[in-house]
Amino acid sequence: MDFKTRECGGGRWVEHLRAIGYNHPMTDDKLSHLDEEGRAHMVDVGAKADTERSATARGEVILRAETLALIRQGLMKKGDVLTVAQLAGIMAAKRTSELIPLCHPLALTQVEVSLELDDHLPGVQIYASARLVGKTGVEMEALTAVSVAALTVYDMVKAVEKTARIHNIRLVEKHGGRSGDVINE
Repeated sequence: MDFKTRECGGGRWVEHLRAIGYNHPMTDDKLSHLDEEGRAHMVDVGAKADTERSATARGEVILRAETLALIRQGLMKKGDVLTVAQLAGIMAAKRTSELIPLCHPLALTQVEVSLELDDHLPGVQIYASARLVGKTGVEMEALTAVSVAALTVYDMVKAVEKTARIHNIRLVEKHGGRSGDVINE
C-alpha cells in the first residue's frame, strides 16, 4: 500500500484494512495483543511471576558542528540542552503507558538517561536504561526515554538549526522475562 491509497479517503482505507485482516479473527496465536475477534487488547500478565527485568536503548541526534559547539559552550537560548533532555527522557519512561496504548503501567525501580556530545557524528548520543521487578518488560520505557530525549534535543536547538535529524533509535539489549536475554549490539 502506498500513501496515495491511504490518503484517498476513509472508504478505500477501511477496505484495505479489512483485506489485510485488521479487526478480523486471527488464526496466528503469535499476536498477543489481539483477542479472539482480532481486536486490540492489553495482555493479561496477572499469572506471570515477578522477575528482574531491564532494557537499554540508544539513539542519536545529528547536528551541525556549529550547533554542537553552542551546546558545549552553554549558549543555547533555551538553556542546558543535555540536562533538560535527560529529565525529559526520565519523565517519559515513567509515563510510557500513557503514550503507548497497550503498554502496562509499570512501577519502575530505576531509569537512567545519559546524553553525550559526539564530534564524530556530529551530534548527541543518547542512552537510556530502565529496570524493574515485575511481570512484563521495560523495552518500551527505555525506547520512549530515548525518543523523548531526542525530541527534546531537537526542540532545544531548533531556533538555531532546523536540519537536526533524529536517527537510529533502537533496543540495544533486554534481560529477563520469558523470552530471555536479547543483545542487539
